[in-house]
Amino acid sequence: MRTFSRRGMLGLGAGAAATVGLAGCGSLKPSDGPSRTSGSQGASTPGTTPSAPSTSPTPSARPIGDGSTSFTGKQPHQPARPVPLEPGQTPPQFVIFSWDGAGEVGNGLFPRFLDLAERHEAHMTFFLSGIYLLPESKKRLYDPPNNPRGASDIGYLTDDHIKDTLTNLRRAWLEGHEIGTHFNGHFCSGSGSVATWTPRQWRSEIDQAKSFVKQWRTNTGWSDQPALPFDYDKELVGGRTPCLLGQDRLLSTARELGWRYDASSPGGRQVWPEKRLGIWDLPLQQIPFPGRGFEVLSMDYNMLANQSVNSTNAPAHNHPGWREQSTQAYIQGFKRAYETNRAPFFIGNHFEQWNGGIYMDAVEKALQHIAREKEKGEDVRMVSFRQFVDWLDVQQPEVLARLRTLDVGQRPAGGWKEFLKDTGGGTGTQSAEGAPDAA
Repeated sequence: MRTFSRRGMLGLGAGAAATVGLAGCGSLKPSDGPSRTSGSQGASTPGTTPSAPSTSPTPSARPIGDGSTSFTGKQPHQPARPVPLEPGQTPPQFVIFSWDGAGEVGNGLFPRFLDLAERHEAHMTFFLSGIYLLPESKKRLYDPPNNPRGASDIGYLTDDHIKDTLTNLRRAWLEGHEIGTHFNGHFCSGSGSVATWTPRQWRSEIDQAKSFVKQWRTNTGWSDQPALPFDYDKELVGGRTPCLLGQDRLLSTARELGWRYDASSPGGRQVWPEKRLGIWDLPLQQIPFPGRGFEVLSMDYNMLANQSVNSTNAPAHNHPGWREQSTQAYIQGFKRAYETNRAPFFIGNHFEQWNGGIYMDAVEKALQHIAREKEKGEDVRMVSFRQFVDWLDVQQPEVLARLRTLDVGQRPAGGWKEFLKDTGGGTGTQSAEGAPDAA
């Protein structure tokens, strides 16, 4: 398997964003951590208590295609149907945790965060790399744009890890999480980089990513594994590109496919989002980086890049301070939005044990901090990207337009009751499918 590499351009803080941009991604390394039994759930992780497997019942399934996926009805554990804000109502504070790659590679991180989400009634988005369901023996089925057949800048998973990934994807969907896409081969540099792909090439990449999910049974030959409990053609409504590259040429294809959002923009700010080409643009955001004179992108990889540059195993004496710095970056990003403009807070992660797992610990501690605010009765909602755009799409355009006038860290003049009192909210009846563009 490939080791960590600095793929794409890494800005060392927001001060560099104007010249080189902020991007982040790393490779899943199946060598990280001990092996786990194929198909297991709720694996023990240091400092955590194993949970029992999910008790969510498996609905009656109608097989799709070769039986790799199935239609099981409405997804369980979804929020109540969203409604428009009333005039003068304070907006909820949305927080979206997302995971790039979403493969289980034997380190127990996928079930660890499913357990955490279950404990705190949180939902997340898992951006699945399609080739994580394709055996390496069948890698020539993948024909990446501008790259040799079967090539990938991330490693293919072992058979046992594919089975573990399937197990956790089933559980994730049945517990209310979203399965998006991180596409396939993660090409971030050279002539084959996703930054150079045309809309037609993006369509090929998406079609292949979907096929690997929809045909894993044919590609693996396994008949003893349960189907995924969703129709991926309907489930897939958004993604995040490798290293946050290539969005401009992706969007027209995403629109043709009926996608509702894209989470690929680099260097976003903590403000209310708008649409591009009819697609909600939901970027990772610049957030405070404690002790430094610049901000950092809200992703584990970018925190690593500003702490240990290109090393994933820096001297351990650095780890406690870096863990706390990363934790506080997330918490300060949350607080800045929550106490001011209530812009949604987007966080990106990878199931990696970089620098002793400190970034996973930071995400867990930040989620627990946010959950405590929710448990106090505050309107804090930890949702998936799909659930968030469901809410956006039923809001009155004039309400969203007013929200977008608030800058980073800017409180509404006169308080929320005054700021949104004359926006005409609370009267809309459009569904998420029928709402007009807000941009």
